[in-house]
Amino acid sequence: MQDTNISQNNFEQCLKCSLCTTVCPMMAANPHYPGPKQAGPDGERYRLKDPGFYDLTLKYCLNCKRCEVACPSGVRVGDIIQASRLKYGRLSRPLRDITLASTDFVGSLAVPFAPIVNGALSLPIVKIAMDAILKVDRHRTFPSYSRRKFTDIFEKDLPSQEGYKRYVSYFHGCYVNYNYPQLGVDFVTLMNACGYGVRLLDREKCCGVALISNGLGKQASENAAVNMASMRKALDGGSEAVLTSSSTCTFTMRDEYDHLLGIPNEDIRPHLMLAVKFIYDRIESGQISLAFKEMPGRLAYHTPCHMQKLGWTVYSTELLKMIPGLDLQILPQECCGISGTFGFKKENYPYSQKIGAKLFEAIRDSGAAAVITDCETCKWQIEMSSGYRVYNPITVLLNALDLEKTKMLNAE
Repeated sequence: MQDTNISQNNFEQCLKCSLCTTVCPMMAANPHYPGPKQAGPDGERYRLKDPGFYDLTLKYCLNCKRCEVACPSGVRVGDIIQASRLKYGRLSRPLRDITLASTDFVGSLAVPFAPIVNGALSLPIVKIAMDAILKVDRHRTFPSYSRRKFTDIFEKDLPSQEGYKRYVSYFHGCYVNYNYPQLGVDFVTLMNACGYGVRLLDREKCCGVALISNGLGKQASENAAVNMASMRKALDGGSEAVLTSSSTCTFTMRDEYDHLLGIPNEDIRPHLMLAVKFIYDRIESGQISLAFKEMPGRLAYHTPCHMQKLGWTVYSTELLKMIPGLDLQILPQECCGISGTFGFKKENYPYSQKIGAKLFEAIRDSGAAAVITDCETCKWQIEMSSGYRVYNPITVLLNALDLEKTKMLNAE
């Protein structure tokens, strides 16, 4: 993990305009949080002189990056705060934080016993015990674990991916592998219809976003090194790109590996992207054609914070607008409040719900039958707090496709 770097995070360019404070969702919900300007550029000046100026209220930062989107000077406000948490935060971590951040370890243990684990996590007595002992809020609903990992389904049940002239590699992430492998199946089916075979990475680790947010920088760096090496191997092996289905995984690997962890990724970034961007770009260049069926109804699209920071919302929304009959409602760009593992913690749960309240209200007022978003943790928060079903754009696009006609259009 690299130290905070003055020129890279650019804090000396802060104009004190306070625009970042006007868009910070935590500032509006939590009077204890000093806000991105004070926690970021202002505080960094003091911390560089004396680490004793580190303020524990930095733990309230959601790392939503809205401050960076708003900053007219390009200051990496969120990165300054995250780097400070990694560098100056406490060395020991509670068992809760380690458990929430260890997604590969916990997922591997949970999948073989998924029915038991899912049942236990839904019991009021278990929730009360976790609240009292681990400080995981009793009101939080946990995502269910699958009975089978996506990697097992890919190897045993999906059609052979050999024989295509074009290939992409898929970074599926923890959510697809352990919680919802159907999204991975949908991804493979969609890419095959577009004329691409799918390969998995030789080795894949959690993107590290939960490790970073919980202060486990060393483990996050180790994961990042494995993922970058695997992606280089995949690209050298003929894959046109490494595609993802999670906006947060994508953002973390593209934008935080280098800035926060010191893991070089300049050669990988141009080839690492969400599937929606890849498909949209190739429709524009005439390399992919999609044939849609009529899909009447109203759905609402929620822009995840990291999707906004990537600047890639347009790829999801423009693809969805191609579906005949679909009334797509674009929701106001409000933070859902979960911020990965943040909203699971007892001390943060009230802030998480308060931040997301405007979004939940907007969903109810939209008249939509369901919600679409590119982030799995946004999905958990919205489903729990609004009662609406939430789908990834990949699944919606696939369900709207005339598969056979699309395959013929993309056959070579």
